[in-house]
Amino acid sequence: MDGAAKDEAMKDAVIGLQDVGGRSLRVATWRLDKASEHPPVLFFNGIGANIEAVAPLAAALPERAFIMFDMPGIGGSPDPLVPYTPWTMSWTASKLLDQLGVDLVDVMGISWGGGMAQHFAIQHPGRTRRLVLIATSAGMLMMPGSPKALSKMANPRRYIDPAFMQKNFETLYGEGLGAGPGKSGHMSRLTPPSPRGYMYQLLCMLGWTSAPALPFMKKDTLIMMGDDDAIVPLTNGKFLASLIPNSKLAVMEGGGHLFLLSHKEESVAAIREFLDPPATVGELRTAA
Repeated sequence: MDGAAKDEAMKDAVIGLQDVGGRSLRVATWRLDKASEHPPVLFFNGIGANIEAVAPLAAALPERAFIMFDMPGIGGSPDPLVPYTPWTMSWTASKLLDQLGVDLVDVMGISWGGGMAQHFAIQHPGRTRRLVLIATSAGMLMMPGSPKALSKMANPRRYIDPAFMQKNFETLYGEGLGAGPGKSGHMSRLTPPSPRGYMYQLLCMLGWTSAPALPFMKKDTLIMMGDDDAIVPLTNGKFLASLIPNSKLAVMEGGGHLFLLSHKEESVAAIREFLDPPATVGELRTAA
């Protein structure tokens, strides 16, 4: 994706720093001021990834509002002063919704952000209508990816050194995106996290798992996985589906960790079909 396309994905976004629960966060919203029969989407991003990395998804679903923010020390959010936890960041996200005047949301998360999405839905069930989990796991109780991919994933050079990213892109994200035009587009949207921001984000999920709580979570949930994901293997999605009572598993054939970009049309269609079943369109004030 070139610069013009990048601007296209962000053109409708309202972006700025906001003080939320004592933290300064870079927040982006799309179409929040427009009337809609759909609740907004609260989106939690992957580790080290800034708002722009998933902006194309907000652009691809123009019928609904989106809310995203950079985690502390990520993208344009200032460094955190102290470490944070899934509980504190879910509380912070809820405070942000208060400030934006939003009561109910559909919650989405990708990879690391999928853990945050699960935790938010568990901690704030009254604010969560439906849940979309993308290329993610139950946290500590997960089947790890290939050692080669995980060693590259943990190295912040992937954000700072373009040559490192170019060399290891297929190992990290799969051949589906690496062999197509989406590779350069994804790289152009990344902003390097600060060392402290990246480390605190890694520490946030240390020892965390959603597994004990998921059987009691009654939210309708779409679990989306790629069958060629070297970072979060498909087995993790099957495990989530076995734990969450009202869940559906959608597998993107040939999809690596970034199938949301490499299989964009298929992914957007699956998300739209799940979020907008005919019986529930317009039911904005009733939590599932």
